Amino acid sequence: MSITDRVKPYMDELTAIRRDLHAHPELGFEETRTAGIVAKKLREYGVDEVHTGIARTGVVGVVRGGGGRGGGSNRAVGLRADMDALPIAEKNEFAHRSTQAGKMHACGHDGHTTMLLGAARYLADHRDEFDGTVYLFFQPAEEGKAGGRVMVEEGLFDRFPCEQVFGMHNMPGMPLGSISMRPGPCMAAADEFRITIRGRGGHGAMPHVSRDPVLIGAQIVTALQSIVSRRVDPIKDAVVSVTQFHAGDAFNVIPEEAVLCGTCRSFLPEVRDLIESELKRIATGVAAAFDASAEIAFMRNYPPTVNTLEETEIAAAVARQVVGAANVNTAADPKMGAEDFSYMLEKRPGAYVWLGNGMPGEKGGAMVHTPQYDFNDDAIPYGVGFWAELVRTVLPKAA
Repeated sequence: MSITDRVKPYMDELTAIRRDLHAHPELGFEETRTAGIVAKKLREYGVDEVHTGIARTGVVGVVRGGGGRGGGSNRAVGLRADMDALPIAEKNEFAHRSTQAGKMHACGHDGHTTMLLGAARYLADHRDEFDGTVYLFFQPAEEGKAGGRVMVEEGLFDRFPCEQVFGMHNMPGMPLGSISMRPGPCMAAADEFRITIRGRGGHGAMPHVSRDPVLIGAQIVTALQSIVSRRVDPIKDAVVSVTQFHAGDAFNVIPEEAVLCGTCRSFLPEVRDLIESELKRIATGVAAAFDASAEIAFMRNYPPTVNTLEETEIAAAVARQVVGAANVNTAADPKMGAEDFSYMLEKRPGAYVWLGNGMPGEKGGAMVHTPQYDFNDDAIPYGVGFWAELVRTVLPKAA
C-alpha cells in the first residue's frame, strides 16, 4: 500500500479542518484561533510535546520515533508550515468561503497547516517507522511580516535543534499529484524602495518657475528600467518594478513632492547590492539634473530562498516514492516570489518544494493571491504522504 493510500483514512477529518481554517482566516501575528486549533489537534493526536506562543502565535509540535518514544537516535528534522491569510476579499461562493470581510486564505496556508497536522497524526500513529525526533513548525506571519525570521531570532533552533529543515508550498499551474524543486536559489530576495522627490511647487500654468517633481519622477521611472536591462548581467535574473507614484492634489497645481515606491527581486547577493546602489545613484542623479533632490529609502526584506544540494536530492528521492518519477521535476524554474522560510534555510540545510494544486481551468487552478483561489483538498494526501515519507527517509528506523 502506498503512503498516500495509508493517509487516506484521515482525509474526512483533514478536509473538514482545512475548510474550517479557510472560512476563518487570520492575518499575520493574529492567528490565535488557528494556533488554538493546531495545538488542540496535536494534543489529540498524541504528539509528545506542544509548545505555543512561539513568535507570538506560532506552535511547535514534537514527535519522537522509535519504540521508546525517541529510540536510540539523536537525529532530528524540522518540517514547516505557514498559517496566516491575506487581506483580500474573497469572491468564491462555496460553503467554506471566508466569513471575515476583507480576509481570505488566498495562498493556501490553510492547506499547508492541514497537511502538517496530517503528518503529525501519521507520525504519532506510526512511531515504529522512524527513529529520532520530528519538530513540526507551525509558523505565523509569512505574508510580509517575517514570522520565520522572528521564530529564528527567538531561538527556534536552540530550543528545537534539528539538523535539517524542509518547507512545502502548493502551486497552481502544476498538475495535482506532482512535486517540483530545484537546488540553489529557488525563490528571490524581496526588497522595497521609496523615493521622495523634492522640487518646487507652482501654478500649473507657469511650470517654468517650478521644479516639477512629477516630470522628474517620470524620468526616474524610465531610468530605473535600465538597471536590469543595462547594468545586471543578462545571465543573472532580477526585477525592478515601480508600483506606486503619488503626487499632487489639484489639477492646476504643480506639487512640491512626488513619491515613488516599488519592489526589487534578485537571487544573488552581488545583484542585490548592485540594484540598491544603482537605484540610489540614478534617482539622485536624475533629480539633481533637474535642480531638485531625491531621498531614497531601500528596505531589505526577505533574503533569497536557497535549497542545499543534498537536501534537495533527498526531497527529490522522497517525491519519487510518493508520486512517481514521472511526476517529479528537479529542475523547476526559480520564482520571483519571496518566502520567509529563507531565514530558516540561512541557519540550517534544507529544501523547499512545490506541490501541484491543479491546472488552470481545473479545480485548484486559480493562482495564489487572487480572490478566486482555493486550496485543492485532493492535494492533501500527497502533502501528508511527502512529509511522512521524508521523515522515514531522513530518520530511518534503526536496524
